[in-house]
Amino acid sequence: MTSLSNLKPAKGSTHSRKRIGRGEGSGMGGTSTRGHKGQKSRSGYARKVGFEGGQMPLQRRLPKFGFKPLNRVEYKAINLDTLQELATTRGISKITPEVLQEAGLVARKHLVKILGRGTLTAKLEVKAHAFSKSAEAAITSAGGTIVKL
Repeated sequence: MTSLSNLKPAKGSTHSRKRIGRGEGSGMGGTSTRGHKGQKSRSGYARKVGFEGGQMPLQRRLPKFGFKPLNRVEYKAINLDTLQELATTRGISKITPEVLQEAGLVARKHLVKILGRGTLTAKLEVKAHAFSKSAEAAITSAGGTIVKL
């Protein structure tokens, strides 16, 4: 009968660890499972990232291309349908980055850009860092106002 005092793991589910370099009697003394000589048998050996056995590595075979602009501004995109959903579910008429942050849509450090996907029926005052032309038109046609931060 099994009780808490005599629990054992299932047969074959556990393995004893290899004790390497503990004498010839262990079967893993001598070269300690590292084979004979060579760079990989030495202590302190660490293969370089991308090393391919002396063959020219992929990252050196392929040409460089493209560039990353230093002054790129990255915005977190929020669409009109999301604003409409916020307005109806929470009964909000002013939308700011702080409101979007509370809703879990953006982080504190993000810059917000409002994009024009979806329809907007609510009259909203929207404060954001940037607006697309279609979003700007949709907000103002619904009777709302926009404020660029």
